[in-house]
Amino acid sequence: MAALQGSWHRGALVLLFTLLGKLRGAGTEQIRYSIPEELEKGSFVGDIATDLGLEPRELAERGVRVVSRGRTQLFALNPRSGSLITAGRIDREELCAQSARCLVNINILVEDKLNLYPVEVEIMDINDNPPRFFREELEVKIVENAAPSSRFPLMGVYDPDVGMNSLQGCKLSGDSHFSVDMQSEAEGPKYPELVLERALDREGEAVHHLVLTAMDGGEPARSGVARIQVTVLDVNDNAPVFTQPIYRLSVPENLPVGTTVLSVNATDRDEGVHAEVIYSFVKITEKISQIFSLNVLTGAISISANLDYEDSNFYELDVEAQDRPGLRDRAKVLITILDVNDNVPEVVVTSGSRTIAENAPAGTVIALFQVHDRDAGLNGLVMCSISQSLPFELETSVDNYYRLVTNTVLDREQVSLYNITVTATDKGMPPLSTETLISLNVADINDNPPVFPQMSYAIYVPENNPRGASIYSVTAHDPDSEENAQIGYSLAEDTFQGAPLSSYVSINSDTGVLYALRSFDYEQFRNLQMRVTARDSGDPPLSSNVSLSLFVLDQNDNVPEILYPAIPTDGSTGVELTPRSAEPGYLVTKVVAVDRDSGQNAWLSYRLLKASEPGLFAVGLHTGEVRTARALLDRDALKQSLVVAVQDHGQPPLSATVTLTVAVADSIPAVLADLGSIKTPADPDASDLTLYLVVAVAAVSCVFLAFVIVLLALRMRRWHKSRLLQTAGGGLASVPASHFVGVDGVRAFLQTYSHEVSLTADSRTSHIIFPQPNYADTLISQEGCEKSQPLLIQEDSGFCKEEDSLVQQAPPNTDWRFSQAQRPGTSGSQNGDETGTWPNNQFDTEMLQAMILASASEAADGSSTLGGGAGTMGLSARYGPQFTLQHVPDYRQNVYIPGSNATLTNAAGKRDAKAPAGGNGNKKKSGKKEKK
Repeated sequence: MAALQGSWHRGALVLLFTLLGKLRGAGTEQIRYSIPEELEKGSFVGDIATDLGLEPRELAERGVRVVSRGRTQLFALNPRSGSLITAGRIDREELCAQSARCLVNINILVEDKLNLYPVEVEIMDINDNPPRFFREELEVKIVENAAPSSRFPLMGVYDPDVGMNSLQGCKLSGDSHFSVDMQSEAEGPKYPELVLERALDREGEAVHHLVLTAMDGGEPARSGVARIQVTVLDVNDNAPVFTQPIYRLSVPENLPVGTTVLSVNATDRDEGVHAEVIYSFVKITEKISQIFSLNVLTGAISISANLDYEDSNFYELDVEAQDRPGLRDRAKVLITILDVNDNVPEVVVTSGSRTIAENAPAGTVIALFQVHDRDAGLNGLVMCSISQSLPFELETSVDNYYRLVTNTVLDREQVSLYNITVTATDKGMPPLSTETLISLNVADINDNPPVFPQMSYAIYVPENNPRGASIYSVTAHDPDSEENAQIGYSLAEDTFQGAPLSSYVSINSDTGVLYALRSFDYEQFRNLQMRVTARDSGDPPLSSNVSLSLFVLDQNDNVPEILYPAIPTDGSTGVELTPRSAEPGYLVTKVVAVDRDSGQNAWLSYRLLKASEPGLFAVGLHTGEVRTARALLDRDALKQSLVVAVQDHGQPPLSATVTLTVAVADSIPAVLADLGSIKTPADPDASDLTLYLVVAVAAVSCVFLAFVIVLLALRMRRWHKSRLLQTAGGGLASVPASHFVGVDGVRAFLQTYSHEVSLTADSRTSHIIFPQPNYADTLISQEGCEKSQPLLIQEDSGFCKEEDSLVQQAPPNTDWRFSQAQRPGTSGSQNGDETGTWPNNQFDTEMLQAMILASASEAADGSSTLGGGAGTMGLSARYGPQFTLQHVPDYRQNVYIPGSNATLTNAAGKRDAKAPAGGNGNKKKSGKKEKK
C-alpha cells in the first residue's frame, strides 16, 4: 500500500515539474524540464515534439536526435510519442553532489535544417539517503573528576541529500549524566558534542552506554544510529603492595639457564595506568645481577647463568614494585642453592715412572696419585679402580692418595706398552666417574735369542750358476728390541771336498742373503750341507743355529757319450759284418751311449741320421740297435756307411753322432781283401751317397741345358722370320725368345733343366767320369773344374790340368744331322728327309726327350749298365738293339754356364787330344767319333 502511494506521489510530482517547465520556458528559445531523481529508465521527461512544433512522426523523418555535451547519455527520444525520456537511472548525488540545484543541459538537433535547440533538465532531490555517522561505535574516556559542562567531541555525521531531506538534528538516549549538542552548518558533515551534565563517580558506575540518533527532514524522515561507550577513568590514590614481605625458596644447582625460580606479585587498588606495576632489583652486586634476572612487568625471577653450589650456596635479593605515578613497595627474596652430583672426581698424578724394566720384581711402585671431588657428602666420596686383567693393583694411602704397583713380573715380548686406565667413581646419585690414562713402557732386556722360522732349509740351485749370484736368503726373528734385536749372520766353519766351505758360499752378515762363490757342477757334487748362525747384539749376545741343505739341480750341459762302437785312435773305423742272407730285423750291431746328466737330460734316443743305402737299415729309438730293414740284394754295395745320432731330451737337446761301416759278406775271408781299401773319410759328412747325388744332379743339368741350347739355336735360325712365330709370339712378347722351343709350330716354355751323370757303383774309390762330346762344341771351364775338385778322390785325375787349352766360344754347330739309319724310330724306319735334320715329328721329339730323362734317372740310381747295357743309355730297350749311344749326338757339351769363362770349341783335334783315358765310356765315344 505504501509502495502504491509512493508511485502515485512520484507521478504527480513528474506532472507538476513538467507543467512548471513549460510555463517557465514559454516565450523563450530554451526548453526547460524538471524531473525527480531515481526515475526508472524510459520515464517521461517532456513533450519535445510539441515544444518544437513538430508532429511525432516528423521526428524520424527530419532526423531529430539528442546531442549531449561529452557525458554519459542520460536522455533519449521516443519516436512514437515524440517525448523526451530518461535513458537510465539518474542519481542526483552522483551528478551534482551537495549543490542546491542540479541542472543537466542537452541539445536537440534537427538534421534536415541543421538547427540546434537547447534543453535544460533540472534534477530534483528526493529523500533517498538516511544520515550516516563516520563510525558506528565510539569509546570516550573521561576521568572521574571531570567538571560538569565539559564537552567531548564525537564522530561526524552527514546526509548527501539537500534541503529538508538533509540532516536536521541529533538526540541522545540512555543516561542522564550526558547530553548532545550539534552546531548547525549550511553544508557538509556535522560534528555533535557530548556534554557532561553532572559529575561522574567511577566507583558508582565505571562505564556508561549511550545511543546517539541523527534525523533528516524528509517525508518520510530517515535516521542514523551510533553507539557511544563512556569509560570513567580512575585517579591514582593507592600504592602497590606485595603479597608477602619475604620470599624463601631452595633450588638445585643444576637448573638450566632461563628457568624461572620465583614470581613476586604486588597489587594496586587503582585501575588503568595507576594499577600498572614495574618491578626491579634494589642494591644487588654485579655477580648476582649476572646470575639472576627480573622481568620488570611480571616480576618473574629467572636464572641467567649456571648456578654452582661450590661457588655460593645462598643468595639474598631485594625487589621493589612501583606504579606509573611513582608509588612503590619492597620485599626480600632468599634463595638457597642445593648441591647436586655435578662434579666428576679428579685424579692428579703426583709422581711416577713412565718406563719399567721387564725384569722388575712384583710390588714395584709405578705411580702415586690423589683423587678429589668438589661435591659434598656422598657426592664427594670417591673410590678408585683399575682393570683386573692388568698385572697391576692399587694400594690406598693417606688423604685420598693411591699407589699403582705391579703384582707380577712383566714380559716386554708379550706386551711392550701398557695403557692403564684408572677409574675414579663417586657415590652420588647418579654416580659420576672419570678415567685417567697412565702409559707405561716396558724396557727390553736381552732375554730372547734369534729364532729361525724353520728348523732346516732346503736350497735348490741349478748347476752352472753364475758366480756371485744370490741363491737364497734366511731370516731370523728376535722378539727383543733395538740392539737386542739386531741380528748378524755367519756360516759355521767347515770343509767340503778338501776345500773350506767359505770358498763355495758366503752370507751377508746383515741381510742373511747367501751368495754362490763358484759355479756348481751337478756331476761333481749334488748337495752341500752347511750351518748358519744368527747372533744378536745384546749384552750378553744370544745366538741360534739352523742347518741348510743345498741341492744342485742338473742342467743339460753334457753331450751324450758313445761307448760303443768306440772310435779307434789310429784313424780307422770299425767294421760290422752282415751276411747277405740276413733277413729283415737282423741285429747288425748296437750303439751304446751314456749321458753324465740325470733325469730327462740323460734320457737318450737314437736315430739314423745318414745312410749310403737308404731304407736298408733301421735304428731302435730307445735301444740303439742297428737292424736290417729289408733283405740284402746282390746289387747292394759291399760297404755300407751309417751315421747314427744320439740325442738327449734336455732343453735344449744335445746330441752326438757315430759313423758305422757295415761290410756285407757271407764270410770273413771274402771280405778281408776289400777291407784293406776301406778308409775313414776325412769328413764324416762327405759320404758316398751325397757324392753320388751331387754328381748325378750336375750331370743331368748339363745334359738338359745342352739340349735346350741346341733346340733354341736351330729354331732361331730356321724360323726367325716365320710368320707363325710372330703370330704366336704376340701374347708373350715380354718373354725372351730363348725361353721357347718350337716343334712343328708348337711353342713350349722351358722352366726346368735336366742333368745327366755317369757313375760307377762297384768301385771302392769313387770318382766322376766326364765323357767327351762327339762334336766340337765343348765347354771346358777352369772354374767348374775347381769346384769339382773336392768331389774327386783320386789325386791323379788329369781333367783339370789342361788349363791352357781354353779357347774362345765358337758359334753352335749347324751340321747336327742324323743319317737315315741313325734316326730314332719305333722300328728303325728309314723314312724321312735325307738331309738328316732333327726330327720334326712331335711324337718322335717327345719320345727322344723322354729317353734322355730316363737315362738321367738311371744314372742317378747308380746302375752300372745304365738300364740297357753299356753305351745304350737305356734306348735300345725301346727303339731296338741297333739304336745305341753312338747314334745320338752328345749334347751335354753344348752348354753355356753363365758367369763362367769357358767357351765352346769346334776343333776335332783338340777334342781328341783332351779326352781322358780312364773311362770306358770315353773310349767308346772316341771310337764313334773317329768313324764319323
